[in-house]
Order: sequence, then C-alpha cells, then structure tokens
Amino acid sequence: MWRDWPARLCQACGREGIVYSRRGYGGSDPVPDVRGTGRLQPDYLHREALEVLPALLDELDVEDPVLLGHSDGGSIALLHASHFPVSACVVMAPHVIVEDISVRSIEQAREAFESGGLRERLSRFHADVDNAFWQWNDIWLDPRFRAFDIRAECRRIAAPVLALQGLDDPYGTLRQIDEIAPTQGPFEKVQLPACGHSPHKDQAQATTGHIVRFLADLP
Repeated sequence: MWRDWPARLCQACGREGIVYSRRGYGGSDPVPDVRGTGRLQPDYLHREALEVLPALLDELDVEDPVLLGHSDGGSIALLHASHFPVSACVVMAPHVIVEDISVRSIEQAREAFESGGLRERLSRFHADVDNAFWQWNDIWLDPRFRAFDIRAECRRIAAPVLALQGLDDPYGTLRQIDEIAPTQGPFEKVQLPACGHSPHKDQAQATTGHIVRFLADLP
C-alpha cells in the first residue's frame, strides 16, 4: 500500500531506509487462527513497539533510528520512542486515543469488507487479505480496546516528533496529534487539507516536503 513512496522519501532525504510489514500484513507470514487463539489483544500495539520492533532493530544492528509510522504504525513509533533511544519520530495519522469517529469508520469498513468490495481492493496488497483485515478490525471493535490511551507514554518522548494529520481523515480527528504533546523534546504538528487517512498517498508531495525539512533541521 506504500508503493514507491518510501523509496522516494529516502532519496529526497538522502537517507537509507528499512520498510517492514507486521505479521499478517503484506507479504509477511499470517497470524495462525487470527480470529481465535491468535486474536490480537488490547495491548498489541505495546507488544509491537516494545518487543517486536526492538528485536527487529537488534537483528538488523540498527541504533537510534528515525522512526516513521502510519496509523497503527504511528502509535507503535510513539510507544517505541517513549521507551528506547531514537533520533526522531515521524507519525502520520497516528492513534493516541480511541475516538468515536474511529469506531464508526471501522464498523463501516467491516460492512464494506463483508460485501466484497473492500476485500477485493485490499487483496492487491496482502498475501492473506482476511488475516490482515480481521486482526485489525476485530481488535478495534473489541469493547476492551476503547480504553487504549498512550498519552502518558507520549509525555516521556525525548526525541523530536513530527506529527501529520489529514483534515478529512475518517479514522481520527486533530485530537490524535494534539494529544501527543507535551513531549520532553521538540514537537511539531502539521494539518493537511484535502487529506484523508493516508498523507503519503493523499498529499504525497506536501508530506514528503514536511518530512525532508524536519529531518534536515535535526542536529
């Protein structure tokens, strides 16, 4: 779903990048019994940030990375940055709290997936589209997940943070980036007009420009 945008961003920044898909997404291995014993739990983003990502970075011998994440990936980046040293953190349409608008849109996504249209579109991006969709949809509509709130963790982030949010995002409002602050380091937020949930797709040029400028200003 990222297409060639990460490569173009790395070229524009003059930096190398590592792009990975979480388990069950893209070409990664599926989650066994994703709607049963393998069903995601309410702490799944914390596990990804504090267990999976550190193990990946250690395996690749990467220290003090610039983290860039979108949606759930943005939440993972923020959580990781609150516990581990990073050079900077760039998040696009992150989830810091659960809003009613998020739940409503995810309910609508379930209806669209079950009717076939959304499933067909997503199948172009995931080796196992049912695995990818249901692990996300089931946990977000789990009543226990309504308590998800990482504002306290965000207060611990010392690295510079750039947060971008589309003004037409059906999955979250500006609260999602407003509630990141205050952090312990520099914090910048960008509102993107005519932009939905995917700034790297809906406003690719503007998003790239903001990130390039932000990283160029780092010490």
